[in-house]
Amino acid sequence: MLNWKIPVVAAAAMTTLLAGCSGLNTGTGNQGGEGTAAAGAKPASCSDAQPYLAVALPNLTNPYYVAMKKGFEDEGTKAGFKVEVQIANDDDANQLAQVQAMLQKKPCALALNAVKSEPAAAIVKAANDAGVPVFTVNVIVDENALKAQGGTIMQYLGADNKAGGTQTAEQVLKDMGADAKLNIGFVTEPDERPVVIRDEGFTEGISSNPNAKVVAKVDGNVKPDDSLKVTSEMLQGHPEINVIFASTGPAAYGALQAIEGKNVKVYGFCASEEPLTDSYPACVAQEPEDYGRRVVQQISGWKGGGQVEAQILRPLKMFVKPETPGPGFVG
Repeated sequence: MLNWKIPVVAAAAMTTLLAGCSGLNTGTGNQGGEGTAAAGAKPASCSDAQPYLAVALPNLTNPYYVAMKKGFEDEGTKAGFKVEVQIANDDDANQLAQVQAMLQKKPCALALNAVKSEPAAAIVKAANDAGVPVFTVNVIVDENALKAQGGTIMQYLGADNKAGGTQTAEQVLKDMGADAKLNIGFVTEPDERPVVIRDEGFTEGISSNPNAKVVAKVDGNVKPDDSLKVTSEMLQGHPEINVIFASTGPAAYGALQAIEGKNVKVYGFCASEEPLTDSYPACVAQEPEDYGRRVVQQISGWKGGGQVEAQILRPLKMFVKPETPGPGFVG
């Protein structure tokens, strides 16, 4: 069985994909011109000797969020903030209630990694009504829901997900051949916009091969056990599948268990600490601890009177066999 745990292995060598703006709508478009967000009015609490920083995360079962929490706490302490991190246990209503409680304590800012994209709009609106700026990370707030709520955010920071999907597709073609017959199954999460963007990038990247086709997509719910179940069912229904694109680290964990004994290869976003092999030849990884640190740095700069970029897309790192994605490199 694969381990679903906090990473403990040292990082291996990797290559870096240059980050670029992919023209994504992350809810920041009306904040300021030329790619920056307007400074706006700051809560009075930002002038406190130790400003209070509210952070909302989905869970701590995924190593991704364990790493991100550490980044927020370590960098927040370094920057002089009093950091409170609330964990929603993957419950949208719980996350809204947690944020509402933190807003009562008058934070200088809210850092939000939402459970789901659409319900996050209500959280953003609650912060807006309290006069607290929202800095989002990783999960993009649904554009239509945000517009319906009349909510705005200061900044989105996350992976260049489309580039990560495209990069993975290019690696598949490099490994298996530019015109190889590829029957592809996706283990994805259709309710999370960043994951959908990864799928779009992979689909575009693989389209240069006329013999490649996507035959099935299943929802792994960003959980290893769910991904194992739906991948097994997908392979039973489509035994012709020879490549799986796992859009998240948890999806990769589950898919790798499901393909045991089968002639199927898994590519996608990294299952941290899982060695790359013939069956799992390559993956791309995010650095969530670094994301947490960078969000704090952005908030600190804004608090000091600077403008912030409306959108920051970070590069992903490619790992190939026989490397192992180490601590902090998570899909």
